[in-house]
Amino acid sequence: MNNKEFLNAVALLNKEKGIDEDTIYSAMELAMASAYKKHSGLENVRVDIDRKKGDIKIYSFVTVVSDDDFEDEDYQIIYEDAVKLVPGIQIGETIETEVVAKDFGRVAASTAKQVVVQKIREAERNIIVNEFSDKQDELVVGNVSMEDYKNYYIDFGKAQGILPKTEIIPGETIVMGSNIKVYITKVENNTKGPLILLSRVNYGFVKRLFELEIPEINEGIILVYSVAREAGNRTKVAVYSEDSNVDPVGACIGERGSRIANILRELDGEKIDIIPYDKEPKKFIENALSPAKNVNVFITDEKNRDALVVVDNDNLSLAIGKKGLNVKLASRLTKYRIDVKTYEQAKELGINIVE
Repeated sequence: MNNKEFLNAVALLNKEKGIDEDTIYSAMELAMASAYKKHSGLENVRVDIDRKKGDIKIYSFVTVVSDDDFEDEDYQIIYEDAVKLVPGIQIGETIETEVVAKDFGRVAASTAKQVVVQKIREAERNIIVNEFSDKQDELVVGNVSMEDYKNYYIDFGKAQGILPKTEIIPGETIVMGSNIKVYITKVENNTKGPLILLSRVNYGFVKRLFELEIPEINEGIILVYSVAREAGNRTKVAVYSEDSNVDPVGACIGERGSRIANILRELDGEKIDIIPYDKEPKKFIENALSPAKNVNVFITDEKNRDALVVVDNDNLSLAIGKKGLNVKLASRLTKYRIDVKTYEQAKELGINIVE
């Protein structure tokens, strides 16, 4: 490879891989120096690559020391001798001499190439990690490119993310080659390269879908207070607005349910309860237990966030939900431990409530 081809190759890496040219040149200089050290046995060498011409020069250097500190002529030069070569030089500075690398052959060049490739891969990994670390906890779209028995692999162009099969919505079908929305839960750089972990069951996935589909949420007119989710079954989303003229629940549902329909379609039919958030804990818990009605809420321990809810027999199963799901999601949504009782059970505890 001549100098022109060499410079063109670096420019191509910069253009196609997005790696800074100085990063590439520095990696190659380190690689060539490492290879020459191995080849010659000398440790005090450095390589300089001319960024404009592509010329590669190797220099050995010695450090200027006092007569008392002189130990090795391969690495040091006495001050008295140094000033004869470079007037005004100081102790601790170095003198460089260009090395004519006659025998710097294929083995050394191969070693240099391997190190360069490694450095370029590291740079690529860092670029990807830096780019996607800004997207952690965000919703992104990728292409389903591969599958094994544990994971789906989602292609983002420069990078590939891992969607574990435990992180897909129960019952949904993932089609190879299709575009898919995923939530980035983790981005890190490990020995095997960039690791981008994805999910479709994380509660954040639903929150980002609401931001995507409801302009008022994206604009900050409507705020999402909290999200509680049991993927594949039901999700509760608490919303509110500081603007009294805005109906946050109605805006999220949309005209004839158009907005919520898009979210339900993405969630493969998972049920969604949109709950109006209320600063008053009793009212918020009452709202969160929807579709149950006629509930009486008592905050039994404000510090530990415990609440007792008393309902009639007709609403008991609705408040608790199938396998306790409704009350469990309401607890997560409100961050209160909620204990549901009937009037008869409350009476036995000494709590008398007029139905």
